[in-house]
Amino acid sequence: MTEANGDLINLSQYGQMLEAYKEALNNSILAIAPDSWQSVLVSILPAHWQEWLLPLLGGPFFLLFLAEWFYQSKRGRGSAFGWRRAMTNFSLGGSYLGFELVIQALVVLPICLWLYQYRLFTIEVTWLTAIPIFIAVEFSYYWFHRASHRVNWFWSAHVVHHSDDKMNLSTAMRQSLLYSVTGWWLFFVPLMLLGVHPVWVFFFYALDLTYQFFIHTETVGKFPRWVEYIFDTPSNHRAHHGANGKYIDKNYGGVIIVFDRWFGTYVEEDTVNHPVEYGAVGEASHDNIGRLIFDVFYRTWQRFFRAKGLKNKLKVLFRPPSSA
Repeated sequence: MTEANGDLINLSQYGQMLEAYKEALNNSILAIAPDSWQSVLVSILPAHWQEWLLPLLGGPFFLLFLAEWFYQSKRGRGSAFGWRRAMTNFSLGGSYLGFELVIQALVVLPICLWLYQYRLFTIEVTWLTAIPIFIAVEFSYYWFHRASHRVNWFWSAHVVHHSDDKMNLSTAMRQSLLYSVTGWWLFFVPLMLLGVHPVWVFFFYALDLTYQFFIHTETVGKFPRWVEYIFDTPSNHRAHHGANGKYIDKNYGGVIIVFDRWFGTYVEEDTVNHPVEYGAVGEASHDNIGRLIFDVFYRTWQRFFRAKGLKNKLKVLFRPPSSA
C-alpha cells in the first residue's frame, strides 16, 4: 500500500491505528467489569495490539465451522460433526486463549522482555523484514511441534489437540491450557535473543496458528502439487493427525511443509491405500474437558515420582511418549 505521495506506509502507522483499537477494547472491558475486578484486569489485559489477534478471531472461527458443518451435511458427510464435540472443542479453545492471555501477561512476557535486554541485535519489523521473521518463527514452530510429539513433557499438553477422532474446523480449537506451563515459548526465545521483540514474535506465532485453523478440514481435497510441496495444506495436515502406521509423528510444519521435507519428517496423505485414522495413540476420544486437559499431564507426574533416581525421572519427562 502507498500514500498519496507514493511513499510506502510504515508498519508503525498501522501499529498506531491498531493500538488505538486495542485501547478501545480494553476500556470497554473495564467499563463493564465490577470495580473490584479493575486492578486485576488492568494487570492482565493485553498490553499490545498484537496480542488481541487470536482472541478476536474466536467468533469468526465459530461461524466458519458452522458453514463447514452445513456444507458437509448437505453433501451427506455430516458424520464428522456433532454439537457435543463442537462445544468441547470450542470450550477447550476458549480456556486455552483465556489462560494464555493471563499467563503471557503475568509470566511469559515479563520473562521474555527481560531476556530481550540481552539481544545480539535489534531487528525492526518492516515490509522487508516481516517475511524473513515469519519464516524464522515458522522454523521455531517446527521444532516446538516436533518436540511436542517426541518429548513426553511437551506431549502432555499437545495430546489434547490430537485426541479428537474426527476432523473438522472445530478440531483446530481443541487446545490445552497447559501449553504455557510446559513452555511452548522457550522455542522462540532464540529469535528474541537475536533481536526480534517478543511481542512481534508472539504476533507472528499467532498468524501461524490462525492459518492452521483452515487446514483442519476434510472439506478440501488436494491442491496442485507445487502448493502441496511448499505449504501445509489440509491434505498434509490430515496426515499429521493420523494415528495409524506411516502417519505417526509426521508433517510438523505450521504454514509451510518445507522443513519437514528437509529434515525427513514428511509423509503424503494416501487416501486409497492408507486412509487416515484420527486420534492420539493409546488415548480415548471423549468430551470430558477436565480429563482431556489433565489426564496425561497427571499420569506423567505419577510416573515421574514413582521412578527411582534422577536419571529415570528425567527419562519420564524427556523420552518419547511411547517409551516414557
